[in-house]
Amino acid sequence: MALLEKGKISAVFAISTSKNPPSCLADSYGTPTGLHAIADKIGADAPEGTVFKGRVSTGQVYGQVSPEDAERNLITSRILRLRGLEIGKNCGEGRDSYDRYIYIHGSNHEDRISQPFSGGCVEMLNADVIELFDQVDEGDLIWIC
Repeated sequence: MALLEKGKISAVFAISTSKNPPSCLADSYGTPTGLHAIADKIGADAPEGTVFKGRVSTGQVYGQVSPEDAERNLITSRILRLRGLEIGKNCGEGRDSYDRYIYIHGSNHEDRISQPFSGGCVEMLNADVIELFDQVDEGDLIWIC
């Protein structure tokens, strides 16, 4: 992922996307493509590795969760919730990125970053998602291709 500021790349981050093929369709578990905006920023000032469920901190960091939970892809550190901006592609009934809860977020499986493994979200190293979170604002544009 590249962060552009004033038309120039200011940072590059390793990411992971879905293990399924890219898709904008609901229930596809594919990462949606196209133009998005950051709709919500969640988790400011939470400790690195904080686990979120339903966009709310559980009060735990991923090293404190049960072994069963640790096997899953947890949402950690920060959440940038995306809103699709292309009606009929990633916005609208049956294909809405916001309604699908598509995020950019940290991962408890940082060893898998750069490999496809998510359920549709864009996953990052925890330190990287915190860095990105601090550099972007709600409304900033995201292009997923």
